Amino acid sequence: MKNMTPNRMAQACGGTYIGRTEDADREITSITADSRKAEPGGAFAAIKGERVDGHDFIPGVFEKGALVVISEKRLPEGSGNYILVEHTIRALGAIAAYYLEQLDIPVVGITGSVGKTSTKEMIAAVLEQKYRTLKTAGNFNNDLGLPLTIFRLRDEDEIAVLEMGISHFGEMHELAKIAKPDTCVITNIGQCHLEFLGDRDGVLHAKSEIFDFLRPDGHIILNGEDDKLETIHEVKGIQPTFFGFGKENAVYADHVEAQGLSGIACRIHTPQGEFEVTVPIPGLHMVLNALAGTAVGLQYGLTLQEIKKGIESLQPVSGRFHIVKTERYTIIDDCYNANPMSMKSSLGVLKDALGRKVAILGDMGELGPQENELHREVGMYAGTLDIDRFLLAGSLCKNLADGILEQNPQADVIWYENLFALLRDLEKQVRDGDTVLVKASHFMHFEKIVDALAAEAE
Repeated sequence: MKNMTPNRMAQACGGTYIGRTEDADREITSITADSRKAEPGGAFAAIKGERVDGHDFIPGVFEKGALVVISEKRLPEGSGNYILVEHTIRALGAIAAYYLEQLDIPVVGITGSVGKTSTKEMIAAVLEQKYRTLKTAGNFNNDLGLPLTIFRLRDEDEIAVLEMGISHFGEMHELAKIAKPDTCVITNIGQCHLEFLGDRDGVLHAKSEIFDFLRPDGHIILNGEDDKLETIHEVKGIQPTFFGFGKENAVYADHVEAQGLSGIACRIHTPQGEFEVTVPIPGLHMVLNALAGTAVGLQYGLTLQEIKKGIESLQPVSGRFHIVKTERYTIIDDCYNANPMSMKSSLGVLKDALGRKVAILGDMGELGPQENELHREVGMYAGTLDIDRFLLAGSLCKNLADGILEQNPQADVIWYENLFALLRDLEKQVRDGDTVLVKASHFMHFEKIVDALAAEAE
């Protein structure tokens, strides 16, 4: 890892190197916070979690040949080389910021309430047509995940696409301080983390902290369909590039045509010309993701043909509108997370599926005092759709059920107190040929439903 030595790492994070003098200026091979992934010549960050204390694994890490450990605790003399810090995660952030400076490659930072991961995947798929691209793995997008993603970068990488997620004020400021993005992309401002951010204006304020460390010659790419984002006219003298469905946007789409669960086709217009493309994942939101990818691609010199190829090469991510076809069912695995905006979007795609349509939905978290009302609102929307059966689980989803029935008293709605009650009844409520959407916030563990459906189909 370029210029990453114990001495320089200690200087970057304000820590103290304690160990063999002859090792102080040796370049490390990797940095991990997972003791199972520690390797000879690498660094291990000991993090004290709620259940596990990484410091307990330090002796084993040294046995594997780790060059240095980042520790909040003083180690017994002779244990091995270590950097003593006050707070390991904050130290990792400072070290990651230093490492990015050594590599000097452009960074695309992505945030928003909904669709960060799918937009990140789209942008990376486009940029990969021209550059060696490193992207955030999964949703490693917080104060620990972001540094760990950055530490995966190597000299041969040409651009980084980094997802940045927050739930409190001030957190994005710290992430932006690490990433110092050249390009900032914001997908939307929705009703997420209202428990901590209050309302959508609070969400806008928190997400806009991504601009705090935007480079002077940087770029801003925003969703022009979002009423909060369209109020951003200039940041640090930089005019945003907007994308959307209206011609007032610099990059826009028309001739949008759903292809069922096979994807969605559209024509994309840009200042450099237009092209027809089929996004291989269904949903109107995926067109917006393609527009964001197009805007970023143009910013980094890709041709329209390269951008089209990148969009059409997109692969789904497990848990995020991943379509699983089995002998018995078509499963839409969208169970990684949920909020009112994403729940409505997924239901809107399900209604266009062929055959009988079943929505299996669970509670949405971190919605604050309005949580009951917001679940009911989603239910009111769901009740207008051509969906054959709703299986709902969780205390908050009782409000969603009420909303569906208020809108459509004839709707087929079954509410369960919890996930396990639903699982016990699952086999009786779905049948061969069904298209089944599975969606809830992560804490509901609805991946168990996906696993159960897949197992039934074997």
